[in-house]
Amino acid sequence: MTDVLTPEQRRLNMSRIRGRDTTPEMLIRRGLHARGLRYKLQDRSLPGRPDLVFSTPRAVILVHGCFWHGHECPRFRLPATRPEFWAEKILATKTRDQRSHEALRAMGWRILTVWECSLDGPARWPADLLLDTCAGFIRGNECTLQISGRWDQSVEG
Repeated sequence: MTDVLTPEQRRLNMSRIRGRDTTPEMLIRRGLHARGLRYKLQDRSLPGRPDLVFSTPRAVILVHGCFWHGHECPRFRLPATRPEFWAEKILATKTRDQRSHEALRAMGWRILTVWECSLDGPARWPADLLLDTCAGFIRGNECTLQISGRWDQSVEG
C-alpha cells in the first residue's frame, strides 16, 4: 500500500507528534495533582526521563503510547507502509524502554507504566478508578505495575 500523503505532508504530520505534555500524560498529571500528589516532570538525571517522578516515595510513572512503544494490544498495528522501518523503530524503542526500566529498578525506583489504551478508546478505565490506582501505587510499596486497557470488559460505542 502506498502512502496517501506526499513526503512533505508526512514530514509535517510527524513533526507535530509531541513527546511530552501529551493528552494521556496531562490527564494523569491533572488527576494526581488533584489528589494531592506532587511530582517532577521528565527528570533528565534518571534513565529514560520518566514522565512523572515522585522523589520521596521513589516512584516514577511512564505514560506510553500503544503505537510508539509497541504495546501488545488491539490498538497497536504495524503500518502497511514501510513495515520493516517501523518494526525496527518500534523494536528499538522497546529495547530502550527495557534498559531504562532495568536501570531504574537497579537504582531502587518503583515503576508504574500507564498505557494509552487504558485512557482512551473502548477498553479505557473509568477515570477515577485509573487515577485512584495510580495514586495507590505511588503511596504503596509495589515495585512495578502496568495499567493496560480493559479489553476483557470493553464495550464498543
